[in-house]
Amino acid sequence: MAGHGEEIETTDESLLEKTTDKIHRDISSSSSSDSESEKKPKFDDGDDVRKPHDAPATDSSLKSKSNRLFGREKPVHQVFGGGKPADVILWRNKKISASVLAGATAIWVLFELLEYHLVTLLCHISILVFAILFLWSSASKIINKSPPPIPEVRIPEDTVLQFASALRIEINNFLQMLRGIASGRDLKKFLAVIAGLWMLSIVGSWCNFLTLFYMSFVILHTVPVLYEKYEDEVDAFAEKAMIELRRQYAVFDDKVVSKIPRGPFKQKKKD
Repeated sequence: MAGHGEEIETTDESLLEKTTDKIHRDISSSSSSDSESEKKPKFDDGDDVRKPHDAPATDSSLKSKSNRLFGREKPVHQVFGGGKPADVILWRNKKISASVLAGATAIWVLFELLEYHLVTLLCHISILVFAILFLWSSASKIINKSPPPIPEVRIPEDTVLQFASALRIEINNFLQMLRGIASGRDLKKFLAVIAGLWMLSIVGSWCNFLTLFYMSFVILHTVPVLYEKYEDEVDAFAEKAMIELRRQYAVFDDKVVSKIPRGPFKQKKKD
């Protein structure tokens, strides 16, 4: 019995030694794996391994966005609202854009160079359309054929109300902007508006309203597409120009604006 008890004790001791050795090995292996994982960079699940040269690329992209013309962050297509109007302005479909520009040019030549009057043109077109439809309808009864399909056009009330509401909001915003400019809150905006109106008055003295409208239409259909094509060059030049304008404005503010006398400012007493 005593020998049998000693064998059980030795067996238990050997099992304890094996268990402790296994625990020590597991602890050492886990500590080594933790140290290796600390040395490696940590990334979130699903993230790709980032290379060292990716950081300068991100910085350069952020810098390029900050140096865009007028500080814009959206592409040129999104600036013009996207959709079909932006496609026409940026010549995404060259046939449609060319047709629109050719139509505007034809209208300008008709009214400006040929001196055709708008009321006369509308009357002549109406006479021609009514004469064609009347003769077609009369002839269809004689020869027993279908009359011309004249559509019934009606303007929905909801569309008119939505357009009127949107127009009212835009007019109120424009009037609010004019009020802010006239109140003397922003000197830069005031000077920009005065300079713009002065330049517009000079251009208006050279040509009439129709020619001015046609020039604006041509500029709208040429300048944005050229800017989109040479975007980087234009942005670099605009950045230098804005720096020079800020410097000149700082000199003007220091020599002129700061010397304008202002009335006393009374602070309200706090209760």
